[in-house]
Amino acid sequence: MSGFGEATRAVRVGEGVYDVCLDEGYSIGGPLNGGYLMAVLLRAAVDASPHEHPVSTSAQFLRAGRPGPARVRVEQVKTGKTTTISRASLVSDDGPLLETLVTTATLDPHAEPVYTAGPAAEMPPHDECLPLPEPKPESGMTLNGQMELLFDPPTVGWLGGEPTGRPESRAYFRLRHGQEPDPFVLALAVDALPPVVFSAGLRGWAPTVELTWHLRALPAPGWLTVLASGRLIGDGWFDEEAEVWDSRGRLVAQSRQLARVGRG
Repeated sequence: MSGFGEATRAVRVGEGVYDVCLDEGYSIGGPLNGGYLMAVLLRAAVDASPHEHPVSTSAQFLRAGRPGPARVRVEQVKTGKTTTISRASLVSDDGPLLETLVTTATLDPHAEPVYTAGPAAEMPPHDECLPLPEPKPESGMTLNGQMELLFDPPTVGWLGGEPTGRPESRAYFRLRHGQEPDPFVLALAVDALPPVVFSAGLRGWAPTVELTWHLRALPAPGWLTVLASGRLIGDGWFDEEAEVWDSRGRLVAQSRQLARVGRG
């Protein structure tokens, strides 16, 4: 298996029960990235389903995930010819981390859209985009080492003290080490960019409370484009919407999350 495949591997140990090992390589200064946790859980949910693809996932984040052994429990709520709905939980020794409802189906890799709107924003060419600075070793920001991100320059102006004042983040995304995108990589991609509130001038850890994402098509090989924005920041909360486009220019994933405004 690839590095990402191994880091998200789920081993069946009983009916609807899977052992997993949460990988320290997907840490954000200690806590593990929420998209990574979803990818781990979805490996088990798909294995337990007669259908191949996680087309809709609604996740409640109960506590921060830490590296180490954990377990996924999957319970089928309803199954049919076209979809299966499952309740899946990710639990560590510290307690439950993630509670989800997952709908699986089998998508046609050759399907073409009847209608599609264009991207929410245009990205400049790759050679005009910027990577984030390499984090200091002591920061615990190991997630950066697993992926490549090239940002639309205005959306990382906050690094130099010049945020745009709008909740937004846009970047080209791909995993390092040759892993091509698949539905599990998309689970990571929808939550891989810095929180959009950074560009609005707010900083600090911004924990996700709830995230729902949809797999819209199977991604082609190559770079993904992730476009994220928010509608409202207030009372200690913000929302973030993301859309992911593949190298063929197809919309392959959409997400919306509710999160807490971090304290810097």
